[in-house]
Amino acid sequence: MKIEEIYALIEDDMASVNGCIQEKLRSEVVLIDQIGQYIVHSGGKRLRPVLHLLAANAFQYQGEEHIECATLIEFIHTATLLHDDVVDASELRRGQETANALFGNEASVLVGDFLYSRAFQMMVHLDQMRIMDILANATNTIAEGEVQQLLNVHDPDTTEARYLQVIHDKTAKLFESATQLAAVLSGQSSEVEESIAKYGMHLGTAFQLVDDILDYGDSSGDIGKNVGDDLAEGKPTLPLIYTMQKGNNEQKALIRDVIENGGRDRIAEVKTALADTGALKYTEQTARSEADKAIECLSVLPDTIYKEALHALAEFSVNRTY
Repeated sequence: MKIEEIYALIEDDMASVNGCIQEKLRSEVVLIDQIGQYIVHSGGKRLRPVLHLLAANAFQYQGEEHIECATLIEFIHTATLLHDDVVDASELRRGQETANALFGNEASVLVGDFLYSRAFQMMVHLDQMRIMDILANATNTIAEGEVQQLLNVHDPDTTEARYLQVIHDKTAKLFESATQLAAVLSGQSSEVEESIAKYGMHLGTAFQLVDDILDYGDSSGDIGKNVGDDLAEGKPTLPLIYTMQKGNNEQKALIRDVIENGGRDRIAEVKTALADTGALKYTEQTARSEADKAIECLSVLPDTIYKEALHALAEFSVNRTY
C-alpha cells in the first residue's frame, strides 16, 4: 500500500481534522492567527493524527471525538516544533523558513505556549480523565526528553542507551499516545491498549532513527531541512555514537571534535567515517528492528484495510527518503 493510498483511507476524517485545526487556532490576537495559519499551511505529513485516525478506524470507532483528539495531538506536536526550532536556532523546516526565522523567537515560543494551552482546553472539553492522564504524562515526558537532548548536545560520551531514551521521550511518546488514545476512545481491553501503544512507540523510534540517517543525505530539498543540521548543532545521534564505539583512533577523534564543536564543514569526512564503520547501516538495521516490533504489535487488531495501512506505515517509516 502506497502512502497516498493510506491517506486516502482517512480523507474525510483528515478533512474534519483540518477544519478543526482552523477553528481551534482562531484567536483575537492577530499574531497568533498569522503564525498559526503559517504553520498549518507549511506542509508536513500530519503523521501523528493519521496514526490516531487509522487506529480509531481499525477499532471501528463510531463517534466523533477522534477528530478532536487528532487535532489536539497535532497541536502538541506543533508546539514542540516551535520550541525546538528556537532552541536549535533552525531556519528551515519542511523546506520552508521556520516560524522563528520569520516572526522571531519570542513570538514562536509564545505561540507554542498558546498551542499547548489550547490542546489542554480541548482535553477538558472531551471530559475523559483517561485521555487527560495519557496526554499530561506525554507532554511531561516530551519536556524531559527535550532537556535530556540539550544535556547531550556537544557531549561525545553520550551512550546509545541515553540517546535511545531521548528518542523515546522526545519523539516516540506522542506516536505512542496517538495510537493509545484510539484504543481508549473505542473501549479496548488493557491488553489491546498496551499493544497498540507499543506499536506507536516502536514506529516513532524507527521514524526518528531514519531522520538521523537522512541528516547525512545529499539534498536538503528531499528532507525539508538543511543536510547536516544535527552535525552543525553538535547532536550525538546514533550514527555518530556508533562510530565513536567502533571507529579507529582517527575516526573517534574526528567524531569527538565535530560533536564538541559542531562540524557541518567537515561533513564529507564524517560521511566517510560513517561509511567505513558501517554506522549508517547499523542505524538502518536498528530502525528496521523497531519497525518489525511495531508490526508484531498489530496482531491484536482484526484484519481490515486499516490494519494493513498501519503495517504499511511501519514499512514507510524505514523506507522513506524524506
